[in-house]
Amino acid sequence: MYRVRLFAVRHSRSFEWIYRRVEASLVSLDPVFRRIGYERVEPFVATLERWTKSFLFDCKMCGQCALSSTGMSCPMNCPKTLRNGPCGGVRPGGYCEVKPEMKCVWVCAWDGASRMRHGNQIEIVLPPVDHSLKGTSSWLRVSREKAVSLREAQEARRSTVARAFKSAREKEPATAPLAPEPGEKKDT
Repeated sequence: MYRVRLFAVRHSRSFEWIYRRVEASLVSLDPVFRRIGYERVEPFVATLERWTKSFLFDCKMCGQCALSSTGMSCPMNCPKTLRNGPCGGVRPGGYCEVKPEMKCVWVCAWDGASRMRHGNQIEIVLPPVDHSLKGTSSWLRVSREKAVSLREAQEARRSTVARAFKSAREKEPATAPLAPEPGEKKDT
């Protein structure tokens, strides 16, 4: 498992690409998920996510995945479960002070982030872990949030057009004079 985790960090750019495609797919499935109900879809997506991420990243299913911003190195693998950087006890060679046989999760995270296209996301401070989300699908939650924001943006564009149309109607007459019907003679 540990070797696969290190493999994922070394190939973080590829996994970033895959991650973005999975997210885009889930966002596009939002209408289907809303119709079925997110609470019904959750167990299936969470199971798929657990199998995939536990194998590749040694995921702990915290429900608030940070892999895309931590170089594909799960911060929950840190023995101290630090969400925002190393503890300061990193041993020479980048090894953990608690588990000396393991590379520091955050040393791996910075290494993985340096390989990623959007690697600067590692500089964003993450909020503390919300333990009430443990075991839930972060893929589904994030894609749902993005789908909601896309719908809101689309609705804002529509309402902007509607507001513009209303002001245009105030400036122009509600009806235009009718053109004569073909074949009718005009009064001269």
